[in-house]
Amino acid sequence: MSSRDAILQSIRRHPLEPTELPSLERNWIQYEDPAAQFGAVLEMVGGRCLRVPSLSDVSRELAALPQFSSAKVRYSAIAGTGLPTLDASAIADPHELETVDFAILPGELAVAENGAVWISDESVRHRAIYFIAQHLALVVPRNRLLHNMHEAYQQLKFGEKKFGCFISGPSKTADIEQSLVIGAHGPRSHVVFLVDQDRL
Repeated sequence: MSSRDAILQSIRRHPLEPTELPSLERNWIQYEDPAAQFGAVLEMVGGRCLRVPSLSDVSRELAALPQFSSAKVRYSAIAGTGLPTLDASAIADPHELETVDFAILPGELAVAENGAVWISDESVRHRAIYFIAQHLALVVPRNRLLHNMHEAYQQLKFGEKKFGCFISGPSKTADIEQSLVIGAHGPRSHVVFLVDQDRL
């Protein structure tokens, strides 16, 4: 008998008693000012949060960012925002997006607890754009800012077959000599716009 089979046999001879799942009915963390908390956490992980009244203000704030003003290839999935130079709907192969310098994309909800934004590919043709652009801006309606991850998971629907994930700050790694590197394998900068509009 192989060592693998011996281990599996031993596991089968000692089954664990079933354990009830813990209750999720708790007083989860709440913040007096969720937007301030979101901004503080996002800055701590290398990103930036800007609160603006409308989408027209997003364009004004973008123009003040050096990463945006120097970008040669810009993509925006939000109508009327970001002066796009690229029509991603005309691109068949997502590898062609490797030249995108700056992308402005929608976020579905934001979480004050950890500075994360839930994104999906519902309104973009190629989900690679979230990760392949040199610089990333996410736009989230202010009323979609939640206090904690428990509230966020209550909003998400996992039965549907679509892509989604949380993004918090720019790409980073600290596994080489414990030295934090920003932009190691994805966007080098990350800004989130909280917009005082119910819809984008």
